[in-house]
Amino acid sequence: MASTLSTDKTLLTFDDYLAYDDGTDSRYELVDGELIAMPPESPENLDLARFLLLQFLQHLPLQRIVYNTEVEVTGRRARCRIPDLLVHSEESLAALTGARRATLTRDMPPPALVVEVVSPGEANRDRDYRYKHTEYAARGIAEYWIVDPEERQVTVCQWVAGQYEDTVFSGAAPIVSTIVPSLQLTVEQLFGLGQ
Repeated sequence: MASTLSTDKTLLTFDDYLAYDDGTDSRYELVDGELIAMPPESPENLDLARFLLLQFLQHLPLQRIVYNTEVEVTGRRARCRIPDLLVHSEESLAALTGARRATLTRDMPPPALVVEVVSPGEANRDRDYRYKHTEYAARGIAEYWIVDPEERQVTVCQWVAGQYEDTVFSGAAPIVSTIVPSLQLTVEQLFGLGQ
Protein backbone atom coordinates (compact mmCIF):
# COMPACT_ATOMS: atom_id res chain seq x y z
CA MET A 1 0.00 0.00 0.00
CA ALA A 2 1.46 3.35 -1.04
CA SER A 3 1.77 6.01 1.61
CA THR A 4 0.61 9.51 0.96
CA LEU A 5 2.63 12.48 2.04
CA SER A 6 0.83 15.52 3.22
CA THR A 7 1.67 18.59 1.18
CA ASP A 8 -0.04 20.93 3.61
CA LYS A 9 2.35 23.41 5.16
CA THR A 10 1.67 25.88 7.87
CA LEU A 11 2.61 29.25 6.43
CA LEU A 12 3.63 32.00 8.79
CA THR A 13 2.34 35.53 8.80
CA PHE A 14 4.77 38.34 9.39
CA ASP A 15 3.55 38.56 13.01
CA ASP A 16 4.18 34.80 13.41
CA TYR A 17 7.71 35.36 12.13
CA LEU A 18 8.33 38.18 14.60
CA ALA A 19 7.12 35.96 17.45
CA TYR A 20 9.02 32.84 16.30
CA ASP A 21 11.73 31.52 18.63
CA ASP A 22 13.11 28.01 18.28
CA GLY A 23 15.43 28.46 21.26
CA THR A 24 18.57 28.55 19.09
CA ASP A 25 20.76 31.30 17.66
CA SER A 26 19.74 30.29 14.12
CA ARG A 27 18.83 33.11 11.75
CA TYR A 28 15.91 32.83 9.34
CA GLU A 29 14.53 34.84 6.48
CA LEU A 30 10.82 34.63 5.76
CA VAL A 31 9.99 33.81 2.14
CA ASP A 32 6.35 33.50 1.15
CA GLY A 33 5.39 32.47 4.66
CA GLU A 34 8.15 29.84 5.05
CA LEU A 35 11.15 30.06 7.35
CA ILE A 36 14.39 29.73 5.39
CA ALA A 37 17.43 28.97 7.56
CA MET A 38 20.34 31.25 6.82
CA PRO A 39 23.54 29.19 6.74
CA PRO A 40 26.68 30.67 8.27
CA GLU A 41 28.44 33.07 5.92
CA SER A 42 31.77 32.17 4.33
CA PRO A 43 34.83 33.92 5.78
CA GLU A 44 35.27 35.79 2.47
CA ASN A 45 31.71 37.13 2.55
CA LEU A 46 32.11 38.24 6.17
CA ASP A 47 35.41 39.95 5.30
CA LEU A 48 33.78 41.82 2.40
CA ALA A 49 30.87 43.02 4.55
CA ARG A 50 33.23 44.11 7.36
CA PHE A 51 35.50 45.90 4.91
CA LEU A 52 32.54 47.82 3.46
CA LEU A 53 31.39 48.66 6.98
CA LEU A 54 34.81 50.19 7.70
CA GLN A 55 34.75 52.10 4.40
CA PHE A 56 31.26 53.47 5.08
CA LEU A 57 32.29 54.53 8.60
CA GLN A 58 34.74 56.98 7.07
CA HIS A 59 31.82 58.83 5.46
CA LEU A 60 28.70 58.17 7.55
CA PRO A 61 27.77 58.28 11.25
CA LEU A 62 28.24 54.98 13.10
CA GLN A 63 24.57 54.61 14.12
CA ARG A 64 23.42 54.65 10.49
CA ILE A 65 25.45 51.54 9.48
CA VAL A 66 24.17 48.21 10.79
CA TYR A 67 24.01 44.48 10.14
CA ASN A 68 21.43 41.89 11.24
CA THR A 69 18.60 44.36 10.72
CA GLU A 70 15.54 42.73 9.17
CA VAL A 71 13.64 44.37 6.33
CA GLU A 72 10.05 43.36 5.62
CA VAL A 73 9.52 43.20 1.86
CA THR A 74 6.59 42.39 -0.40
CA GLY A 75 6.01 38.97 -1.92
CA ARG A 76 3.18 36.57 -2.65
CA ARG A 77 3.03 36.01 1.09
CA ALA A 78 4.93 37.37 4.08
CA ARG A 79 8.63 38.06 3.41
CA CYS A 80 11.49 39.37 5.49
CA ARG A 81 15.14 39.71 4.44
CA ILE A 82 18.34 40.20 6.43
CA PRO A 83 20.87 42.10 4.30
CA ASP A 84 24.59 41.61 4.94
CA LEU A 85 24.91 45.34 5.60
CA LEU A 86 22.40 48.16 5.82
CA VAL A 87 22.70 51.95 5.84
CA HIS A 88 19.77 53.65 7.48
CA SER A 89 18.10 56.72 6.13
CA GLU A 90 17.52 59.34 8.84
CA GLU A 91 13.84 58.31 8.75
CA SER A 92 14.39 54.56 9.07
CA LEU A 93 16.84 55.11 11.92
CA ALA A 94 14.31 57.30 13.72
CA ALA A 95 11.58 54.68 13.17
CA LEU A 96 13.62 52.10 15.10
CA THR A 97 14.41 54.38 18.03
CA GLY A 98 13.25 52.60 21.17
CA ALA A 99 12.23 49.44 19.25
CA ARG A 100 12.75 46.06 20.91
CA ARG A 101 13.76 44.41 17.64
CA ALA A 102 15.80 45.71 14.67
CA THR A 103 13.06 45.07 12.10
CA LEU A 104 11.97 47.61 9.50
CA THR A 105 8.36 46.75 8.79
CA ARG A 106 6.57 47.86 5.63
CA ASP A 107 4.86 50.70 7.48
CA MET A 108 8.27 52.20 8.35
CA PRO A 109 10.46 54.26 6.00
CA PRO A 110 12.93 52.19 3.94
CA PRO A 111 16.66 52.18 4.64
CA ALA A 112 18.89 54.18 2.31
CA LEU A 113 21.11 51.30 1.16
CA VAL A 114 21.30 47.52 1.51
CA VAL A 115 24.28 45.33 0.62
CA GLU A 116 24.09 41.65 -0.24
CA VAL A 117 27.27 39.63 -0.72
CA VAL A 118 26.47 36.78 -3.11
CA SER A 119 27.12 33.33 -1.65
CA PRO A 120 28.30 30.49 -3.92
CA GLY A 121 25.65 28.54 -5.84
CA GLU A 122 23.10 29.26 -8.55
CA ALA A 123 20.19 29.47 -6.09
CA ASN A 124 21.99 32.19 -4.15
CA ARG A 125 22.74 34.10 -7.36
CA ASP A 126 19.05 33.96 -8.33
CA ARG A 127 18.04 35.09 -4.86
CA ASP A 128 20.34 38.14 -4.85
CA TYR A 129 20.18 39.19 -8.52
CA ARG A 130 16.54 38.43 -9.18
CA TYR A 131 14.30 38.07 -6.14
CA LYS A 132 15.92 40.53 -3.76
CA HIS A 133 16.38 42.99 -6.62
CA THR A 134 12.60 43.02 -7.12
CA GLU A 135 11.80 43.01 -3.39
CA TYR A 136 14.15 45.87 -2.51
CA ALA A 137 12.93 47.89 -5.49
CA ALA A 138 9.31 47.41 -4.41
CA ARG A 139 10.34 48.60 -0.92
CA GLY A 140 11.74 51.82 -2.46
CA ILE A 141 15.27 51.38 -1.11
CA ALA A 142 17.43 54.06 -2.74
CA GLU A 143 20.43 51.79 -3.38
CA TYR A 144 20.95 48.04 -3.46
CA TRP A 145 24.50 46.76 -3.84
CA ILE A 146 25.16 43.23 -5.09
CA VAL A 147 28.73 42.33 -4.20
CA ASP A 148 29.72 39.29 -6.25
CA PRO A 149 32.99 37.60 -5.20
CA GLU A 150 32.74 34.99 -7.96
CA GLU A 151 32.45 37.57 -10.76
CA ARG A 152 34.63 40.12 -8.94
CA GLN A 153 32.11 42.86 -9.55
CA VAL A 154 29.71 45.14 -7.70
CA THR A 155 26.30 45.95 -9.15
CA VAL A 156 24.87 49.18 -7.78
CA CYS A 157 21.11 49.38 -8.27
CA GLN A 158 19.93 52.97 -7.87
CA TRP A 159 16.29 53.98 -7.43
CA VAL A 160 15.42 56.29 -10.34
CA ALA A 161 11.88 57.28 -11.33
CA GLY A 162 10.22 54.31 -9.64
CA GLN A 163 12.64 51.52 -10.62
CA TYR A 164 16.23 50.40 -10.27
CA GLU A 165 18.87 51.36 -12.79
CA ASP A 166 21.79 48.94 -12.49
CA THR A 167 25.44 49.82 -13.03
CA VAL A 168 28.11 47.11 -12.90
CA PHE A 169 31.54 48.10 -11.57
CA SER A 170 34.67 45.97 -11.96
CA GLY A 171 38.45 46.26 -11.98
CA ALA A 172 39.88 49.72 -11.29
CA ALA A 173 36.50 51.42 -11.70
CA PRO A 174 35.53 53.43 -8.62
CA ILE A 175 32.16 52.44 -7.14
CA VAL A 176 29.73 55.34 -7.51
CA SER A 177 27.09 55.80 -4.82
CA THR A 178 24.52 58.52 -4.27
CA ILE A 179 24.19 57.44 -0.62
CA VAL A 180 27.95 57.56 0.06
CA PRO A 181 29.04 60.07 -2.62
CA SER A 182 32.45 60.74 -1.06
CA LEU A 183 33.39 57.03 -1.15
CA GLN A 184 36.75 56.50 -2.87
CA LEU A 185 36.77 52.73 -3.41
CA THR A 186 37.47 50.62 -6.47
CA VAL A 187 36.31 47.06 -6.99
CA GLU A 188 39.96 45.93 -7.01
CA GLN A 189 40.45 47.51 -3.60
CA LEU A 190 37.30 45.86 -2.27
CA PHE A 191 38.22 42.37 -3.39
CA GLY A 192 41.85 42.89 -2.38
CA LEU A 193 40.45 44.22 0.95
CA GLY A 194 42.52 47.36 0.67
CA GLN A 195 45.86 45.70 -0.02
